[in-house]
Amino acid sequence: MEHPLDFYHFTYIYNIYIIYFYTPPINMKAIILAAGIASRLRPLTNDRPKCLLEIGNKCLLQRTFDALIANGINQFVVVTGYLHTLIEDFLTRSYPTLNITFIHNERYASTNNIYSLWLAQPAAEGEDILLLDSDILFDPAIVTRLLQSPYPDTLALNNHPLGEEEMKIIPDTQGRVKEISKTCSIEQAAGESIGIERMSSTYTRALYAELQQMIQQEGLDNIFYERAFERLIPQGHTFHILDTTDLFSTELDTVEDFNSAKQLIPSALY
Repeated sequence: MEHPLDFYHFTYIYNIYIIYFYTPPINMKAIILAAGIASRLRPLTNDRPKCLLEIGNKCLLQRTFDALIANGINQFVVVTGYLHTLIEDFLTRSYPTLNITFIHNERYASTNNIYSLWLAQPAAEGEDILLLDSDILFDPAIVTRLLQSPYPDTLALNNHPLGEEEMKIIPDTQGRVKEISKTCSIEQAAGESIGIERMSSTYTRALYAELQQMIQQEGLDNIFYERAFERLIPQGHTFHILDTTDLFSTELDTVEDFNSAKQLIPSALY
């Protein structure tokens, strides 16, 4: 009997071939947040940022870039912080012809990802973007599905057993995000946001108007950026939910996550 991974491997290789050779560039920027210290991953991150940790034969950041390139993305903004020169050196050496803008979060040790997102304003406000956390190990087909979604504002979700740590999503009756936070009801949640969102120019304009209020007026620079998503919902701005549970994804927050990811990653992605 054919092992199920054999079919998965064939499908993955076929899709990547089609994407690389037949996907034209698209007018969308990728905003990648890579500023964090990742203290819970020590000692693995004592000498490198989390996104440069290797799973299989590639580091997380290379996997992210390859997935985006394969899907036609050719404009990149990377917000760095901890050991930022290692990230800059790796990307300029590995992708010397790409259009990559680096933005350095000098306050990475005292702020959270909402501040890194705020710093990307000059490149992202009023633009169509994909927003990605840099600590995700994921199947490139997730990006493909997000770009193919008929909805310009779409968020990827993974439905699995939830706890207190996950960024949970409660949907409304139309399949849109009604609530998104780590503290919302586990019983009502449809799953976890994996940390990849597609945003339209309309959404990013509203987002940065809200971030300006939160950062500059309220001093909310040490929280998760999903709080801005929540505040935009009653203003009429939210995401449609794209269920990507059938595609592999996992976030690396701890040493246990890292070791688990090495065991769980499908062979076709290794």
